[in-house]
Amino acid sequence: MAAPAEPSLGRRIALRLGRAVLVAAVVLALLSMTGSVPNNLGLIGGKLAPCPDSPNCVSSLAADAGRAVAPFALDRSLGAAKEELRQAAAKLPRAKLITERENYLHFEFRSLIFRFVDDVEFHLDAATKTIHVRSASRVGHSDFGVNRRRVEAIRALLPEAMRSAP
Repeated sequence: MAAPAEPSLGRRIALRLGRAVLVAAVVLALLSMTGSVPNNLGLIGGKLAPCPDSPNCVSSLAADAGRAVAPFALDRSLGAAKEELRQAAAKLPRAKLITERENYLHFEFRSLIFRFVDDVEFHLDAATKTIHVRSASRVGHSDFGVNRRRVEAIRALLPEAMRSAP
């Protein structure tokens, strides 16, 4: 039996080019999944935005157990507490401080492989001596617990007195 004929040089080049175009399209599609910056970041009416219906968000203001995390304690001056939070969050991989105000911090965290972006916000509420936190994925439905683990990792890096609100 005769061996199949080898494709011509032109055909081999076309196949390789086709594969390269396909790979480039997949990479571009994955990169576009980082999502655009949500329009509900920051303090709205003096509070962080509520979590969406999807299970890829946790917040110290959430009423349901699936999305609720404990707030942090504001047991020191606003400036000192904000510095502690900034340093703790910055120790985590791929953290980038985006916004800093007197009573607010916003960080972006990018996943290692697909570069998905999660937004982590802190509201330092001097009136209640509480630091509220919200951590949410920009895209996708589930985050497989990443946002909750991130908030707890930040909590573990804070001084003991700041780890939980009274």
